[in-house]
Amino acid sequence: MKKILVANRGEIALRIMRTARKMGIRTVAVYSEADRHAPHVRFADQAVCLGPAPSNQSYLVIDKIIKAAKDTGTDGIHPGYGFLSENAEFAQRVEAAGITFIGPNVHAIEVMGSKLAAKDAVKAYKIPMVPGIDKAITDTEKAKVIANEIGYPILIKASAGGGGKGMRVVENSNELKSQMERAISEALSAFGDGSVFIEKYVASPRHIEIQVLADKYGNTVHLFERECSIQRRHQKVVEEAPSAVLTPELRARMGVDACRVAEACNYIGAGTVEFLLDENHNYYFLEMNTRLQVEHPVTELITGVDLVEEQIRVARGEKLRFQQDDLTIKGHAMELRVYAEDPTNDFLPSVGELLVYQKPVGENIRVDDGYEEGMEIPIYYDPMIAKLITYGATRDAAISNMENAIAQYQIEGIETTLPFGAFVMKHPAFTSGDFDTHFVKKFFTSQAILEDSKKGEMVAALAGLKLYLDGRKKLRVPGVIKS
Repeated sequence: MKKILVANRGEIALRIMRTARKMGIRTVAVYSEADRHAPHVRFADQAVCLGPAPSNQSYLVIDKIIKAAKDTGTDGIHPGYGFLSENAEFAQRVEAAGITFIGPNVHAIEVMGSKLAAKDAVKAYKIPMVPGIDKAITDTEKAKVIANEIGYPILIKASAGGGGKGMRVVENSNELKSQMERAISEALSAFGDGSVFIEKYVASPRHIEIQVLADKYGNTVHLFERECSIQRRHQKVVEEAPSAVLTPELRARMGVDACRVAEACNYIGAGTVEFLLDENHNYYFLEMNTRLQVEHPVTELITGVDLVEEQIRVARGEKLRFQQDDLTIKGHAMELRVYAEDPTNDFLPSVGELLVYQKPVGENIRVDDGYEEGMEIPIYYDPMIAKLITYGATRDAAISNMENAIAQYQIEGIETTLPFGAFVMKHPAFTSGDFDTHFVKKFFTSQAILEDSKKGEMVAALAGLKLYLDGRKKLRVPGVIKS
C-alpha cells in the first residue's frame, strides 16, 4: 500500500495522514469548498475538491470519493470516523473498485450497524445483555405489555441509532405512547429507519468501552477499556483510560467478551465494543462501533500502540504483531473533546472566527486538531475543534496535567467546552471516580462556569495589579539633591 486517500476532514484526517507519512505512505486529501485552506489539505501529498460545503454534496458522496481515489492512483481508503465510516455500501463500493477499504468487512458493518442484528449475532456467545426485547416494535399496546414485564423505567432505542438520537427514557405507562412516537419519528428522520426496541433502563450506568483489534487470520485482542461516562445529550465529552472502577478480574472478563463480540461478526481491523456497567458492576453489551473512535488516543497512550498503523497493517494483509499477553496498561490518560459549543447555554454550537488560537505544549500533552488561528468554524460539520489529551503515571497526574493544559489553551472568538473540562477535572465526583453518565445532569450548571470565570478574572486582575506595582517600584528614580 503506497498511497492512501483519507475520506474525511479536520483533526482525524490529519491524524491518519501523520501515521501514513511515518510509514512511508503517500496521502490524498479530499475537501469541500469550505475546507479549501484547511491544514489537512496542505499536509497531504495530493488534494481533490469534492464540491460545495454541505456534506451531502461533498464528504458523503461516494461516487466523488471513489473517482478521486482512482484519479490519484490510490491503493487504500481510510474513512476516519463519522461521514461514511460505518456505511456498508461505501465499503462495498470501495472494494468493488479494486481499492482496499481500511476497515472491517461489509458483513461486520451491516450486522453491527443494527442494534437488533448485533444482539442477535452475539446471542450464542453468552454475552450479558440488558433485559428487553430483541425485535423491532411499533405497537404501543404491545410495548405496554413488554414494559410491564420488564419493569419501569424503560428505554426506547432506535435500532439504527447513535449519538442519542431516537432514544427516550420512559418513567411510567402514561408517557409510553408519546415517547414512542417521538422516538420513531426521530429515528426515521435521522437514519431513514424507524425501527425501535425496548430494554430495561439502567438507572446509574457507566459507559465502558473496550478497544479490539483483529486480523485476517483469526487473531483478536483487546487493548483494555476506556471510561466514557462524562456525556452531554448522550454524547461523550471527557474520556479516560483505564477506568477508575474496573478490577483486573472484571477488566479481563469484559475484554474476553469484547473479543467474542468481534468474532461473532468475523471482525477485521480496529473496533470498539461498548458496555453499560451498573452500580453493582454488572455489565451489559450495548453495541459495537465498526470504526476508529474519537477517543482512541487515550488507548494509544496507555498501551504504546498506534491504532491507525495497526489498521493499515491489517488492511494490507499482515498478522497482528502482538498477542494478548504482550499488552499491558502503563499509566493513565485523559481526553477532553474541545467543541465549539457554549457550556453556559446548554452546549449550543458557537460558530465564528478563531481570533486567537494557541495550543498548549509540554510533556505529556497531545493535541489532535485541524484548525489554525484565523480560520472559521463552519456550520456544516461537527463542531469539534480538537481533542486535548494528557498522560500521567497515575490518574491524579493525568488530571493535573489536563488542568494545566486547559489553562494554557487560548481560544478567542467563539465559546468552547474548555471551561466545562476544567469544571469536570476539579469536581469531587470525578476526582473520586464516583460518577456515572448522569454527571452533567447531577452536578453541572452554567452558573458554576460563570463563577469560575469571575474567579479567574479576579486572579488575573490581582496578578496584573501586582505586576504594575512591582514595576513602579523598579522604575522609581531617586530625586536629585540640589546644593
